[in-house]
Amino acid sequence: MTEQASDRRRFRRIAFDAKTELRQNGKEWPVQLVDLSLKGLLAQRPGDWKGNKALPFDVDIRLDPKTPIKMQVRLAHDAHGLLGFVCQHIDLDSISHLRRVIELNLGDQHDLDRELAALLE
Repeated sequence: MTEQASDRRRFRRIAFDAKTELRQNGKEWPVQLVDLSLKGLLAQRPGDWKGNKALPFDVDIRLDPKTPIKMQVRLAHDAHGLLGFVCQHIDLDSISHLRRVIELNLGDQHDLDRELAALLE
C-alpha cells in the first residue's frame, strides 16, 4: 500500500468551507476549500494558478476573523481541477484549532485520538 493510500485510511477528510488563501513567492491565490484533515487539505484549483510544485506554499484558513489555521504545505497532486496539499509544518495554535474542527466533525473522541496518534508516527 502506498503512503498516500495509507494516509487516506488513517486521516479522515472533513468537508469544510472557510476562507482560504495560498501563498508562494509573493503570489496569492484565494481558493475554495473542499476538505481538510490533520494531514493536509484539498482545494479547487484557481483559474490563474501558477504555483510551483517544487516549492512550499503557505496556507491561511480563516475559521473566523480571529481564528486562523496557518500551515506550510507542499503540493502532493494537481488533477481534475483539484489541488491536494500535505502539511509540512503547523504551529501550536493552528493545530489546536484544526484539532477542534476535526473533533467537532468526527463526533468520536476515539477516532480523533487514533488520528492524532497516527500523525505522530
